[in-house]
Amino acid sequence: MALGPVYIVMGVSGSGKTTVGRLLAGQLALPFYDADDFHSAANVAKMRAGTPLTDADRQGWLADLAAGITSWERAGGAVLACSALKESYRRTLQAGAQNPLRWVFLEGSAELLRARLQARQGHYMGAALLDSQLATLEPPAYALRLPLEGQMPETLVAQIVRSEQWSLVK
Repeated sequence: MALGPVYIVMGVSGSGKTTVGRLLAGQLALPFYDADDFHSAANVAKMRAGTPLTDADRQGWLADLAAGITSWERAGGAVLACSALKESYRRTLQAGAQNPLRWVFLEGSAELLRARLQARQGHYMGAALLDSQLATLEPPAYALRLPLEGQMPETLVAQIVRSEQWSLVK
């Protein structure tokens, strides 16, 4: 049985991971998952209070996501929106997959990201944690890197799909 592709739409908070991930999943007819939904209540409470998570806080969360990736791959693939800020986190996620994960890195200026976070309603991750996320971020050299400035989510998804079609032809 062939394993399905798992796409990770990554970036700091406010980069549009969920919006782009949902659109991509719809375009590819794959299920969508948001890594935020896998955080423990304790982690959510910390972030809601403006306290950055530590690597220790993230261990269980990353293990749950890696287990999810294993099952999603076997079920035919998926799209996951996940910050995946550090290379060590991405290695943990990759360990859950038999095939290479398909990484999409959404990157934008601190000003754009801050404005998006300040305009966002009802989410526990506020603009106060943006600086800590930017300081933690280790941009992956191997990801499809998409700049956010001046781009609509639909345009970003079209670029992802085009890139994927191009890479399959190689």
